[in-house]
Amino acid sequence: MAHPPNPYLLAADNNPALLPLLRENPALASSQDDHGYSLVHAAASYNHLDLLRTLVHEFHVDVDLKDEDDETALFVVETEAAAQVLVEELGADIKHRGSEGLTAREKIEAEGDFPAIAAYLATMEAKQGGDLDSTAAAIFPDEIPTPPEGMPVTIGTMDQVQDVLGEADPEFRRRIEELAQRDDFNTPQGQADLRKLVEEALTVEGFGDERSVRSKQD
Repeated sequence: MAHPPNPYLLAADNNPALLPLLRENPALASSQDDHGYSLVHAAASYNHLDLLRTLVHEFHVDVDLKDEDDETALFVVETEAAAQVLVEELGADIKHRGSEGLTAREKIEAEGDFPAIAAYLATMEAKQGGDLDSTAAAIFPDEIPTPPEGMPVTIGTMDQVQDVLGEADPEFRRRIEELAQRDDFNTPQGQADLRKLVEEALTVEGFGDERSVRSKQD
């Protein structure tokens, strides 16, 4: 007697026989093996995005179905596209923590194999108001350049920038005004970029000789 097809292998291969099998027995769509591995995990891991959408939309499989390690499909993605579909289209919970106490972003970041996915998830955490400390640590550099003497740590407004620059070169003013329009202007990275531009402007104008401006060789 022939064994029934293994739906997890069919999902991993994106085999066209899978969907007819599921439509004959819809309960299989949410099934899990002895380790909690599901079709959603398989579709996400192997980047079968249409299958992933079908499982959630047509068969109403929970996008946050958890395996034996309390990890969802988001923990096993290997492409940024799969992460985007899970988070932005299907509403996967990016804040969920597995049995190790890590979010998907934290685990992917720790393993170091898919830095682009970790960076994407960090960005989405920031948009969704996640843990600001850990999100900032993932996105922003460890060291932010020290501001020149007399420059405030957070400049914040164009009036304050103008007070610092005085009669700086118009080209620097244009670049700084462009920076001020960025969404991340008031973030640590935006302020670091702003300070860097102001430092350059001050140096060009001859104000940087006695200031603590980082060498380009550092």
